[in-house]
Amino acid sequence: MTTTRRPRPVPARHLPWPLCRRCTGIALDLGSARTRAWIAGRGMVLDVPTVTFPGHGTLHPVRRGTIVDTPGTARMLDRLLGPRLPRFGRPLVVVTTPVLDGLAFRTEARTAVEILRPRAVLTVPGARAVALAAGADHARPLLVVDVGAHLTEAVLLAGGAVTDARRVALGTGDLSDDTAPGQLTDAVVDMVTAMLRQDRTSLTRAALRRGVLLAGGGALRPDITQDLPGRLGCPVRPVPSPHTAAVRGAARLLAAAHHHPSVTGAV
Repeated sequence: MTTTRRPRPVPARHLPWPLCRRCTGIALDLGSARTRAWIAGRGMVLDVPTVTFPGHGTLHPVRRGTIVDTPGTARMLDRLLGPRLPRFGRPLVVVTTPVLDGLAFRTEARTAVEILRPRAVLTVPGARAVALAAGADHARPLLVVDVGAHLTEAVLLAGGAVTDARRVALGTGDLSDDTAPGQLTDAVVDMVTAMLRQDRTSLTRAALRRGVLLAGGGALRPDITQDLPGRLGCPVRPVPSPHTAAVRGAARLLAAAHHHPSVTGAV
């Protein structure tokens, strides 16, 4: 007589994301120009302007890496993501943050995300999220330049941790007849040059020998990027789909956090 052995049930916290309705997860990138969200098991679900509609007209609740209207940001998240989440689920949320002024951003972001009733909120520096999306080797120093719509950051990572960072309140959304693309390129070169001058270690030079990882919408513009390799004296490598790299990196962290006992708890 042959018997068929039934497989043992897999605990819910180890089920793949699409099969675990209680394990909803959201990766979120709150930019000053666009908000991008990734829901576990569904992929990218949002890539929309970061705006609110309080009565007549529109307002921008995030400006140059700062959340200036926390209640407005919460209402925006509720409008965009609330209908997409399970009614009784409590999502794990991973939010990208600017490297500089990150503490203030994290505080306001956590307050705004409470509208989604999260069971936990994790934050990750945008540059680290970009490196995760690119699958970069964290064993060696890495220089990430993120050229956004209204903010540009140059960040030095060593062992995956931030060791130096610079920012300028200038981005692709500021380009006009009065602000040429060359000014944005100059700003990137100035930030990297300042890093080199003030670095008492060899980390920045080692990162430049490896080449710069370029992200953000600015990485899609030849008028900004074509002069960077010559000006910096090193290779410049755009991340695939650079405008969505930060949220995709946050999604990778989200998938890893799902299996971490301290985060998933008894789910």
